[in-house]
Amino acid sequence: MTSQICTCNVIHADVVERVQKEKAVADDYSNLANLYKCFADSTRVQILHALEISELCVCDIAAILEMTKSAISHQLKMLREANLVTTRRVGKIVFYSLADDHVKQILDMGFDHVNEKE
Repeated sequence: MTSQICTCNVIHADVVERVQKEKAVADDYSNLANLYKCFADSTRVQILHALEISELCVCDIAAILEMTKSAISHQLKMLREANLVTTRRVGKIVFYSLADDHVKQILDMGFDHVNEKE
């Protein structure tokens, strides 16, 4: 097996300079990492996928995932704080939906990737 470790000591200055000019600011990397943390929990991903299919209230989500309303509410709080879901109130009922089409695209691309044939 060949080693995947670079053994040269050459700095490709033109490439390094181009990447340094085009890279994002540190806060953007931190914010992106925090966004992906929300996708690191299967319960939150299931909630997002359910919301991709339809707008739902906490009771609906709890029934679909067979979990308590309290557990679902906890996860929805995290998703709201990450701006992944939004709410709409009708009387006493709060309906949740995906915040925008970007969230749907992230989910769809993720499912496409995990379902790829080798």
